[in-house]
Amino acid sequence: MKSFRKELWFEVPSRRGFVNITDDVQNAVDESGVCEGLCLVNAMHITASVFINDNERGLHHDYERWLEQLAPHEPIAQYRHNDTGEDNADAHLKRQIMGRSVTIAITDGKLDFGPWEAVFYGEFDGRRRKRALIKIIGE
Repeated sequence: MKSFRKELWFEVPSRRGFVNITDDVQNAVDESGVCEGLCLVNAMHITASVFINDNERGLHHDYERWLEQLAPHEPIAQYRHNDTGEDNADAHLKRQIMGRSVTIAITDGKLDFGPWEAVFYGEFDGRRRKRALIKIIGE
């Protein structure tokens, strides 16, 4: 069995954003040489996420609006976490909702997706360098 590890680095210039990383993940599968196996992709920071959904701008706008309704950034004094001097408690909550990681089957050397599925890195406290881990195992 093969094992492969790669990091993707991001610096989202705004506080929040979604980055389609599907091609980056497929490139890692290609590099790994794995034809049949599993691919784990996870955010390595507690204010970011990795998720699978449709690559459609309207949906991303809806996520942004929905997440802000569930965990609004302001007023920052509403969160006890921000008593530490941080202003990112909402980002921790948004990450919890959107998830830390995804696992994708690899079949015939390709990510085995359903219709319209794509992999995204979700940033909820951007403007600094962060990373996601890709771990691939298989034959």
